[in-house]
Amino acid sequence: MPQARRYAILGTGALGGFYGARLCRAGCDVHFLLHSDFEHVRQHGLVVDSKDGDFVLPRVQAYRDVRDMPRCDVVAVALKATNNHLLPSLLPPVLAEGGVVLLMQNGLGGEEEAARAAPGHVVVAGLCFLCSNKVGPGHICHSDYGAVRFAQYSADGAKAGVSDSMRAIGHDFAAAGIEVDLLDDLLLARWQKLVWNVPMSGLSVVLDTDTGALMADPHTRALVEDIMHEVVAGARTCGRHIDQSFVQKMIDMTVAMKPYRASLKVDFDSRLPMEVEAIYGNPLRAAQQAGARMPLVETLYRQLKFLDARN
Repeated sequence: MPQARRYAILGTGALGGFYGARLCRAGCDVHFLLHSDFEHVRQHGLVVDSKDGDFVLPRVQAYRDVRDMPRCDVVAVALKATNNHLLPSLLPPVLAEGGVVLLMQNGLGGEEEAARAAPGHVVVAGLCFLCSNKVGPGHICHSDYGAVRFAQYSADGAKAGVSDSMRAIGHDFAAAGIEVDLLDDLLLARWQKLVWNVPMSGLSVVLDTDTGALMADPHTRALVEDIMHEVVAGARTCGRHIDQSFVQKMIDMTVAMKPYRASLKVDFDSRLPMEVEAIYGNPLRAAQQAGARMPLVETLYRQLKFLDARN
C-alpha cells in the first residue's frame, strides 16, 4: 500500500461514521458511502459528540453509489453483517489494485464472505470496542471506549501473524487518536469479542434493557457470567484458549462503562434485521461441529430468531 492511504467507509453509521470521521479529521483521504443520510451529510457534513471532544466535519466526501467513488487502498466495511450479501457488488468497484478490505463487524464468518467477494485481496478484521450510537442524520454520539484490535484473515483459520497491511492501517488509526492493538490470531480475537457480545447484546433484546441494568441486578449479572463462561468453553472446543480471568475483565469493563444500548438492541428497537446468525448462529455451529454444545447461547439464539422474525 502507498504511504498516503485512501479510505472508503461503507456504512456511515454509529461505527463507520465515528472511525471515518476521526480518520478524516486526522488528515486522511476518506470517502463515505451513505444511504438515507446522503443528502443531509452532503450538505451539512458529520457531527460527532464524543467523550474525547466534540467536533464537526462541515464537508465530507459523500457518495450514495460505490461506482461514483474513487478506488481506495483500504475499504472499511462497517455495514451490518445482515448486509454482507451486498459485498460482491460493493467491493470490486471501490477496491484499488492491492487494496485491503477492513471488516469492522461483529460475530463470526464475515471475513470468509469478504474474501469471497474480493478474491486476491487481503482481508483484515477490525474488532471495535466502542460505545457509539447514531442519534440523527449524520450525527454520532460516542459515549465510551473506542479501541480497535486488528487481525488478519487466513482461509485455514490459522494464526496469520502481524502483517504490513495491519501495521499501516494501525498507524493511521493511532494517528487519529484511536487506541490500537495488532493481533496475530483472528479466530481467538473473534471469540474474545463474543464473550461480551453474546450475553450483553442478546439479553438486552430479550429482557428489553441496557448494560447498566444487566450489571445492577444480581440475577442477570449471574446469567451474564454464566453465558460468558459458556462462550469461553466454546472457544476452547474450537481450539482457542481464553483464560477464565477474561470473564471478570469483561464484567469489570461493563460495570465501569456508562449504561449502553448494544447495537443489536438498537436494531431491534428500530425494527431492523438483527445480526443473529453472525453473533449466535455461526459460533453455535462452529462449536457443534467441534463436538460441543452451548445450551445457554442456543436458548438466546432461538429467542432472538423468534423476535427477529416477529419484528
